[in-house]
Amino acid sequence: MKLDHIDHKILQHLQENARITNADLADKVGLSPTPCLRRLRRLEADGIIKGYHTEINREALGVNVTVIILVKLEREDDKTLREFEEAIKARSEVMECYLVTGKFDYFIRVIVPSLAAYEAFLSETMLRMPNIATVESSFTLREVVRKVVTPLPKPIGSR
Repeated sequence: MKLDHIDHKILQHLQENARITNADLADKVGLSPTPCLRRLRRLEADGIIKGYHTEINREALGVNVTVIILVKLEREDDKTLREFEEAIKARSEVMECYLVTGKFDYFIRVIVPSLAAYEAFLSETMLRMPNIATVESSFTLREVVRKVVTPLPKPIGSR
């Protein structure tokens, strides 16, 4: 779907503040509230807007250990990939999981409250999964950059 400049503005403002009222959003994008709401509903119906989320301060809750896990499977057939992915999706500690190219098959980002919690996750979950050949873990030292705003393609008619 191609976005025009108004769709682009709507998405930019919603990424900055998903709690903005429709009236304020309409004012910021130069529409009256009814056409603005119509565009917003179309963006939702077309799957451009997938949902609205609350960002939580993990450190304030004591969930401040981030681990990057690289996994190599013994086999890469459809059944093995599907089973691994279903098992990993079921774990609340797993924040992201990507099937990747290269030496490893999966890149996983996990958050846990402590090293002991990660050890339990690793030994009770990861190392008990079938068809795991290799697991490498790296602990993050600090967050350098983390963006929550998706870069948008140029709107129709812009250069």
